[in-house]
Amino acid sequence: MTLENKHIETRMVPPADGRAIGSGQAASVSPNEAVDGPARQSFALSSRFAVAPMIDWTDRHCRYFHRQLTSRAKLFTEMIVDEAVLHGDLERLLGFDDAEHPVALQLGGSDPEKLHRATTIALDFGYDEINLNVGCPSDRVQSGTFGACLMRDPALVGACLSAMVDAANGVPVTVKCRLGVDEQDPGPALDALADEAIAAGVSGIWVHARKAWLQGLSPRENREIPPLDHERVRRLKARLGAPFVGVNGGLKTLDHASAVMANGAEGALDGVMLGRAAYQTPDLLTGVDAAFYGEPHSSFDYDRLIETMVEYAAGHVAAGGKLNHVTRHMTGLFSGRPGARRWRQLLSEGTTRPGASPDLIREAFRLVRLEPASAAA
Repeated sequence: MTLENKHIETRMVPPADGRAIGSGQAASVSPNEAVDGPARQSFALSSRFAVAPMIDWTDRHCRYFHRQLTSRAKLFTEMIVDEAVLHGDLERLLGFDDAEHPVALQLGGSDPEKLHRATTIALDFGYDEINLNVGCPSDRVQSGTFGACLMRDPALVGACLSAMVDAANGVPVTVKCRLGVDEQDPGPALDALADEAIAAGVSGIWVHARKAWLQGLSPRENREIPPLDHERVRRLKARLGAPFVGVNGGLKTLDHASAVMANGAEGALDGVMLGRAAYQTPDLLTGVDAAFYGEPHSSFDYDRLIETMVEYAAGHVAAGGKLNHVTRHMTGLFSGRPGARRWRQLLSEGTTRPGASPDLIREAFRLVRLEPASAAA
């Protein structure tokens, strides 16, 4: 399908709990309006809870699954490099299901002109937010001179974000960064990055509340070893005032995330972003709409979820895809419940066998007992 006829038609999509999800398509407004007044309030509300961008994890099948668990959380794509957008298969890289809204695209890059072009292309796919990655510490990303190493060059980050805001035609542009890298002092390092971002016209700043050590630590170690400093993010919010500031890093449960968002000597934050916890124990997403958006508490309809995912997986297989492209994101469901181990085993092993049917999802579900979760299962 060509880019010209790929523009996603906005519509209302019923999520797993029966409420309608709006398209999330941002209205066309000026860059100043995008970070001020009603537009800012709307962005902040939609961003109270987000599932973090995670390479190899938050693909379109993962996001579709997560959307069945929460109708309100903002879902992020994996990071997609600007060069890939400019020269790659656009439908494979940028296509998504309308049901995923609100959904944000994360771009990687350090060339303002290329990021401007990539943002322009992404607009035709209907994303609700475009985000720049200034936090990934991997060697591969560093070799391309983007990701966390850009913390050392806030002026370049500002130029990149300004180009993206110019191209975005009012769709919110944000940045996700670290506290700093290597020997940087996280006080001035984060402030310098944030000031450039605000001057560029971004709608928000997401901060992973750790430094990144680009030499000596692996990407996995950089998610765990550098100490967390949520208070530093709160100090940034207190200094900036109105602009949206959200926090990521070390958040394990909804209660923990809510406490980090609301409490602290420097005041409250605007949003929280969970990564591994949301992916590895996706059941927690069923509580997001009530905990962060004031929706009524209600029991979750797992039967409906399973039927929705069977139908979705069947469509993917019929189109030539593999069953485990979908089911690999579902293995963490039911963690702590009786039968969870067999669920994981069937979805991990059974779905890779030749001729495996989406009915295997139903078969695995029949082995699960929906009792309160415990650590024993």
